[in-house]
Amino acid sequence: MRYLIDSYAWIEYFMGTKAGEKAKTIIESLDEKITPAICLAEVYAKTVRVAGEEMAEKQRVFMKERSIILPLDEKLAVEAAKIDAAMKRKVKGWGLADSIVYAAGLVKKAEIVTGDEHFKDLENVFFIG
Repeated sequence: MRYLIDSYAWIEYFMGTKAGEKAKTIIESLDEKITPAICLAEVYAKTVRVAGEEMAEKQRVFMKERSIILPLDEKLAVEAAKIDAAMKRKVKGWGLADSIVYAAGLVKKAEIVTGDEHFKDLENVFFIG
């Protein structure tokens, strides 16, 4: 199985919450895992604010060890833009980062692991929230 790990899942995992426990089984599995670079940025930014740069670096290294970091290339950017235009009409508060994550899941044919309410009723989502 191939999974795409969203920022929400990583943060909950690092915090050791109930939702994080659901993500843990996937994050620590031998299945293929992908993390969009935008998610790495979101997790790093939050950790720097809350726990400092040293902890953010430890988490970044762990994320790289446990998953493939997916850069935002032209193909993914165009897919995300198309999704963004459609989803902003349907889902209140939908953001461009959400579009990048969802596009990455579709392009890579991966199930998205998240607890973000924006994704709750979408296909190919393993909801941990």
